[in-house]
Amino acid sequence: MVLDGFYFFHRGLDGFWFGSIGYRLAPMMKKKWIVAKPVSEETRAKFPDFPPVVLQLLFNRGLKTEDAIQEFLYPDYETRVHDPLFFREMKKAVERISQAIGAGDKIIIHGDYDADGVAAAALLATTLAALGANYEVFLPHREEDGYGLNLKNVERFAAEGAKVIITCDCGIANTAEIAAAEARGTNVIITDHHALPAELPSAFATIHPGVPGETYPWQGLAGGGVAFKLAQALIKETKTKFSAGFDKWLLDFVAISSVADMVPLLGETRTLVKYGLIVLSKTRRPGLRALLEAAGVLSGPISANIISFQIAPRVNAAGRLNHASAAFALLMEQDPGRAAELAKGLDETNRERQRLVEAALAEARRAILDNGWQNDSAIVVAGDWAPGIVGLIAGKLMDEYWRPVFAVSLRDRCLGSGRSIPEYHLVEAMRSFAEMFEKFGGHPQACGFTVKEGMVEELRARLRAHSRELIGAEVLSPTLAIDAEITLRAVDWDFYNSFRQFEPFGVGNPEPKFLARGLMIRETARVGVAGKHLRLTVSDSGGEKYKMIAFGFGVVEISVGDTIDAVFTVGENQWNGNRELQLKVIDLKKADSE
Repeated sequence: MVLDGFYFFHRGLDGFWFGSIGYRLAPMMKKKWIVAKPVSEETRAKFPDFPPVVLQLLFNRGLKTEDAIQEFLYPDYETRVHDPLFFREMKKAVERISQAIGAGDKIIIHGDYDADGVAAAALLATTLAALGANYEVFLPHREEDGYGLNLKNVERFAAEGAKVIITCDCGIANTAEIAAAEARGTNVIITDHHALPAELPSAFATIHPGVPGETYPWQGLAGGGVAFKLAQALIKETKTKFSAGFDKWLLDFVAISSVADMVPLLGETRTLVKYGLIVLSKTRRPGLRALLEAAGVLSGPISANIISFQIAPRVNAAGRLNHASAAFALLMEQDPGRAAELAKGLDETNRERQRLVEAALAEARRAILDNGWQNDSAIVVAGDWAPGIVGLIAGKLMDEYWRPVFAVSLRDRCLGSGRSIPEYHLVEAMRSFAEMFEKFGGHPQACGFTVKEGMVEELRARLRAHSRELIGAEVLSPTLAIDAEITLRAVDWDFYNSFRQFEPFGVGNPEPKFLARGLMIRETARVGVAGKHLRLTVSDSGGEKYKMIAFGFGVVEISVGDTIDAVFTVGENQWNGNRELQLKVIDLKKADSE
């Protein structure tokens, strides 16, 4: 998708951590704590088999019937994954692809430059290779080609004899480009999940869960999830004999795409990702094994958290700074030695990406403070930054200031990216001043665009004026949704294991957050680079001591003897064969503060 690592926002329980995924409000921003209403005794009596904490977490997530609870806690591949032919135009798409394969016609798989689009392309390439198709994979260059299809490439595909183009994680906004392809005799099959344009393309077939009148029962698929449904249908409908469970072995790609693209891990997507994490943990793909080894996570189970923090950033780094083809090549590589070299290259690119983002953020923060933009209802920053990192800049600044942020690269074409709070729909906002953009698209809280040359200042003024009309002061202070208030004495291995079945955590199913009050600081130490983090030893009213880690709280002024209230998650820390529970602070306040 156009927005590498974009953020998909939900209100309510997603107010602070979007699961264990790496979306986090700035620690220093004051947040309103909202503790979920405790489950009633009457409700507990209706579900006597569930521990109180499990029942509370279920109800906080809106799961209040036996069927809904069973579907959530026990996602079964055979019963919870829908028939791909429920898509209205799936059969038509499969027949056209099968016809092209039979005739030996060239098929273009057109992916995208982020982890969702790359994984989706790898998934379809793996499937078409097994079908014996004559295919090529095209991944656009962020700066040279832009997002989605463009006329130059469409003309080239047609001139080179391509009869079918299958889009992955793009295409739904390319009305003119698809019309040009069809006019040249090249049929386009769209697989996409992005926001719909005012005018839908006249593609040969459109596989998109959100188009009007679509009969597919689940709309929350990532680009890789939609591509997987096409692969499923091809496996089901063609006469080729596939190895047993071929479709399930594609789920490692689906897990990467879904977690990286921050789609809600609910419904069918939850089932696909849960099984995909199992497949990824024992993957036989040399490229993925090399990637996991480079990230230091080859041994042990893979979680959504690992995809978000270790795998997706490395895959995305290629398309951010160079070309996504490096990431695609790694995913498809069959030689372990070559895979190790490619993984090392992605690792180095990701480190460079981190350095560039930190430098750009420092520049953007100075501009915001120097110009007083921090009090505006929306912020626009611009600089000589790599276009591939503007989404990260916008996301981080949105975290820190909790208001819509546009970040624009001033290199060549003014490519930009936006991130927003839940109350402000970016794509709808951009439609109100669409004349300022060469192109734009995305999701309600995450967008990508190309602003016309010399229009950045006007964009700042227009966005500020538009957002001021729609955003009230009350929504510019974030809320922190808390699952339950507990005592630290309640936290043990039984407590932790009781909600492990809620994994994978992510958007729509956040990692549980708990509140403990009246904790006395016994020890405190600043740790990490430049003392950015805080390690605490606290005691409760009974005097028992507990360790906590507060990432990003190194600047907080607290001392031994202070009493605090803390919101935290419960995780597991492993080292040298040892295991211990880890309490990670999400927010804290001195006990006497508001």
